[in-house]
Amino acid sequence: MFAILKQRNYSLLFSGRIVTNIGDSIYFIAAMWLVYDLSGSAFYSGLAGALTQIPNILQFLIGPLIDRWPIRATLLWTQALQAVLILLIPLAAWLDFLSVTLVLIIMPILTSINAFAYPTETKALPLVLKKEELPAGNALFSLAYQGVDLIFNAIAGVMIAVFGATLLFIIDSFTFCIAFLLFSFLRIPHQKVQTDMSGTARSAINSYITELKEGLKILFTTILAAALFGAVLCNLAIGAAMAVMPAFADERQGAAVYGLYLAAMSCGALIGALLAASFSKLPIGKATILTMFLASAIWAAAAFVPWTWMSVILFGLAWVPVGCINVTFATMLQTLLPVSLIGRVTSATASFSTIATPIGSLTGGYAATLLPVSWVFCAAGVGLALLSISWLLYPKLRKLGPLASLSPELLGFKGSRQETS
Repeated sequence: MFAILKQRNYSLLFSGRIVTNIGDSIYFIAAMWLVYDLSGSAFYSGLAGALTQIPNILQFLIGPLIDRWPIRATLLWTQALQAVLILLIPLAAWLDFLSVTLVLIIMPILTSINAFAYPTETKALPLVLKKEELPAGNALFSLAYQGVDLIFNAIAGVMIAVFGATLLFIIDSFTFCIAFLLFSFLRIPHQKVQTDMSGTARSAINSYITELKEGLKILFTTILAAALFGAVLCNLAIGAAMAVMPAFADERQGAAVYGLYLAAMSCGALIGALLAASFSKLPIGKATILTMFLASAIWAAAAFVPWTWMSVILFGLAWVPVGCINVTFATMLQTLLPVSLIGRVTSATASFSTIATPIGSLTGGYAATLLPVSWVFCAAGVGLALLSISWLLYPKLRKLGPLASLSPELLGFKGSRQETS
């Protein structure tokens, strides 16, 4: 698998992705903690979490743009813009006009820019790797993403405790500059840009809308709609947890512990991703229902166990089933959908599954102003069981067998992965 790192373009993309992930990990932790530190309120950290998720909800709309824009230029512009914008926060602190409002404005802008970067990197892979190398290329990208989060979530928390959040934004800007430099050496083979046959703006817009509708129809008129409903409920709980986590960690031991909780989350999700191959051999319906009930119970216990180290471990364990299910569901889409529809349906799935996250962030943040933070954190964990309940009540999901036994007929397609226009 690691042999593909010898290829120049892939190694540049891989290195740039790692550096970008480092910057994202540092930025998210520093920004969420800074909002909580400036406001002293879990409500504002919930608002910050909601604002950063809004661009992700609209991600399905940018797919056609990513397909049309040059890869190298898109990557360079995204890194450059983030490097400059992130410096506004330490500059404001130096000039003594740093406020929660400024941070809340900058956070969604940076997330919007970053929404173009990751899909563009993924899009570049088929242009720099052979078809048989793509599984290894995607696996390394996933490993880099989870591994960086695991390491730098913990490091960022410690750095906040030692140096303060403001310094981390300067370091963050530096990481985006390094990524810009790495991407500048890319030499992407000529990419075919899709153009409208008639050349008119009206027909191009109509074609765009038709493709969007086709993907949405599959998502909302098949078994995927029920699975999406469960994911929305689960993300509602996760959004609430992310909002109150700074306050929850502060009640324990402060910023360093906040980083440890996020690192445990990444570690659990990474372990789950690595176990996904074994998970997919089980009856998916029953395995999902049972493991998410178990994850819910473990998370709830993490909210009240008196030992911080045990709480962190339990919280990480609760994310193992989440990692398994995320990878298994993504593989299920790739297996059951015609190749020509995978992009539209998966982007729509990602967008609509995150709709509840900002709502959860706002709800969790507000609830923490009325109730003890540990109660809200526990309630978020119990909320994971909503996914199990939704699958339990929907027979087709409950009866899903092992991944290898599933066929395209489940989504209304005949044959296997046939092409459709």
